[in-house]
Amino acid sequence: MPRIAGFLFAAAMIALLTPVAQAQQIADRVSALAVRDFAEKVAAVEALAATGDVRAVPVLEALAGGSLFILKADGRVVVAEKQGKVYLLSDPVSGTVLGEAGKKEIKKIRVNNRLRGVIAGALGGLTLLDPDPEVRLKAADAVFKSRDPALIPTLESVLARETNDAIRRRVEQALAATRLFAEASAEARIAAIETLAVSAEPEVRALLGGLLANADDGGPLEQDAQVRAAAAAALESIEDRLALWALVGNLFQGLSLGSVLLLAAIGLAITFGVMGVINMAHGEMVMLGAYTTFLVQELFRDHWPGGFDYSVLVAVPAAFAVSGLVGIAVERGIIRFLYGRPLETLLATWGLSLILQQLVRTIFGPTNREVGTPSWMTGGWELAGGVILTYNRVAIIVFGALVLGVLIVVLRKTAFGLRMRAVTQNRRMAGAMGIPTGRIDALTFGLGSGIAGMAGVALSQIDNVSPNLGQSYIIDSFMVVVFGGVGNLWGTLVGALSLGVANKFLEPYAGAVLAKILILVAVILFIQKRPTGLFALKGRAVET
Repeated sequence: MPRIAGFLFAAAMIALLTPVAQAQQIADRVSALAVRDFAEKVAAVEALAATGDVRAVPVLEALAGGSLFILKADGRVVVAEKQGKVYLLSDPVSGTVLGEAGKKEIKKIRVNNRLRGVIAGALGGLTLLDPDPEVRLKAADAVFKSRDPALIPTLESVLARETNDAIRRRVEQALAATRLFAEASAEARIAAIETLAVSAEPEVRALLGGLLANADDGGPLEQDAQVRAAAAAALESIEDRLALWALVGNLFQGLSLGSVLLLAAIGLAITFGVMGVINMAHGEMVMLGAYTTFLVQELFRDHWPGGFDYSVLVAVPAAFAVSGLVGIAVERGIIRFLYGRPLETLLATWGLSLILQQLVRTIFGPTNREVGTPSWMTGGWELAGGVILTYNRVAIIVFGALVLGVLIVVLRKTAFGLRMRAVTQNRRMAGAMGIPTGRIDALTFGLGSGIAGMAGVALSQIDNVSPNLGQSYIIDSFMVVVFGGVGNLWGTLVGALSLGVANKFLEPYAGAVLAKILILVAVILFIQKRPTGLFALKGRAVET
């Protein structure tokens, strides 16, 4: 019994003294950072990280952030934050406030680029077991960049217990990258390269490319021929996958741009197709929709901040109503007196666009207005190869498809749509059948303007809201309408998506400006061969 009591007492004492010993160990290794030689600082950082104690994290973060200092009086390492003319001091491990000090009483512990890399890797190793998945993912990225051989046991331990697939893949890459530069045998390094070869990340491509690069003396950095061959094969495989993902990214960007062009041009296709009116103020209807979104969001910010995520949903019908009513007023006040005189219509609507721009400048000012993005449209899906499908552009693609679908239903399944199609095909016959062509003209112009207003809601989520917003899309809108076929909605859809995708695929090679010029030249040449566009309208009035 006395022996058992002695064992229990010893175990209790060890349990009590272990935290004290660990705290003293951390404190001693923090004190070791107060040296001038950077090689000794690197060793001190690695020793601090080797403790595996999470209390080392704020110390290393303070060192990397330039807020770790030495008290000149006793050489103690402290965290110092400037407040006015003095520095507030605190203990780097416990965070206990230690008082104040003047600038001349402390000395900053300086870091260089190499030490910053070591610190990043050490922080990554210490935070790989953090409960937050985002923190663990960032930690794996930091270890991948630092490739500190001392972290190999930690990475192996993390890999054995990690359940998140995305983090697990990143830890595997970090472990393989570290082994690639730490292992001596060619077999182990080739195995690490094979692990990296399944990736499609630009960082892995840069890593393998650096391995095959030439040193200053003209020879390869990697001397082993088998390792070089494995790295070259892996690099070629990664290049092929990156090219495929770049294709996916360009296709998504093209569809996104095509959806924007569709929303901007679909209203123009209606007014141009039904009435033959060249409406140069169509872009300003888009601009009015964007400013309506701004006003709706301001109302939400002032009266219902908690419901801000619903502001865009309210802005869609509001923008349709505002731009639609303005469109009806324009048709009744200006356009109806100029039917059959296309040049005068063009000049009148161009002058109207200038008036609307100046009116908006007078009310809202010439500077851009901030339009917020709801939380459900913030962020995106991150795919391999650095491709990100942002939620706001995905929402615009879906919104464009919904608008087109609803418009097709309205035109094909409602009495208004039937009358509008009748006026499109043969205005005189429709009038003889009792259809009020003047009212249909006004409602059609209002419908096209209202859709332009909804396009402004979508554009406010990806572009600057300014008085010149509509001018950026009016030429592209006319190009889409003419290319697809005047007044044909399916032609407008095909034309918008075709021009959007073609533009995004040309931009990486020709630049944004030259790509637009090439697209314009291609459309002009196409119209020379097919003046009616991709899909021509059918009807007696059109054919004659």
